[in-house]
Amino acid sequence: MDAPVSAGAPVTWDDEIDDVLDGDLTAGLAYLTPAAGAVVTAVAPIGLRDRAAGVVSFTTSFGFAKKLDRIRRDPRVALAYHARDHGFSRSSRYVLVQGVASVGEPDDAFLREVVTPRATRYLGPPREGRFWDRWMREYYADRVGVDVRVERIVSWPNLAGRGRPEVLGAPLPDAAPAPQEPPSKGTGPRVDVRRAARRLAAVPHRLLAFRGADGFPVVVAVEVEEGAEGLRVRAPGLPPGGRRAGLLGHDYREQLVGLVSRQHTGWLEVRAGADEGVYAPHTESGFRAPANKTLLLLANGFLAKRNVRRDRRAAAAG
Repeated sequence: MDAPVSAGAPVTWDDEIDDVLDGDLTAGLAYLTPAAGAVVTAVAPIGLRDRAAGVVSFTTSFGFAKKLDRIRRDPRVALAYHARDHGFSRSSRYVLVQGVASVGEPDDAFLREVVTPRATRYLGPPREGRFWDRWMREYYADRVGVDVRVERIVSWPNLAGRGRPEVLGAPLPDAAPAPQEPPSKGTGPRVDVRRAARRLAAVPHRLLAFRGADGFPVVVAVEVEEGAEGLRVRAPGLPPGGRRAGLLGHDYREQLVGLVSRQHTGWLEVRAGADEGVYAPHTESGFRAPANKTLLLLANGFLAKRNVRRDRRAAAAG
């Protein structure tokens, strides 16, 4: 890590920001890659936070081993509270939390006493009974808590991230992040740009993540459309020059059914002084989850069982 992180008094926040952290059904989690890029994915924080301690939290699955490995390798992360759909907050603010993550260990008491009651509020009551207890056993047992010690909270007056930001905690860096060396395989698109643009246009929420000047990920809400050399992305405050960046487009319904996710890593190029850049997608991944709650739970249970079997085979082979 090339930027020190503080261990002093915790960063605290006001009631409006606490309302956002408590109420949002989903947030964009950004973490760093070994090549100094950033990946952004959606998580359900279910309001997990400790205001007095200056900590926000979320849970994730051991099935996402690469994400956890990267967070352990460089624990600087960001959470973008960017959407009010189907949540409880009435605020219009876009809230970006940057901090240092620590990945916990499996804890049945934490899952039973803290996560399950909170998840019920956001995701509905868990299915119970002999079948569901067996089918979802790996899904719930496979989850682990991630605590983020807040270093900085930046918030804007609207969900587009426009206007004068308010900053709590560490001051923002004085300068934009320096441009990065281009990848050895070139900076141009490596996936179908027209298809990527079409899929991103079909979802309402789009986030762009990159490594900031102090090493913490930055996540901004962007407009996206097809361009001649890649995807055209627009947002205030894009850093000039070229750099690795992650792009996420997603949608969801009440209780997080009907999830749609379109995720990319790639190269961002921005002219000095411009609020628009060219994003060349290098990788793409995504999924569309069932809009039916029962089908969604059946799919989640199956994937969790498959991941556990895969991890056990890998451990036995190693």
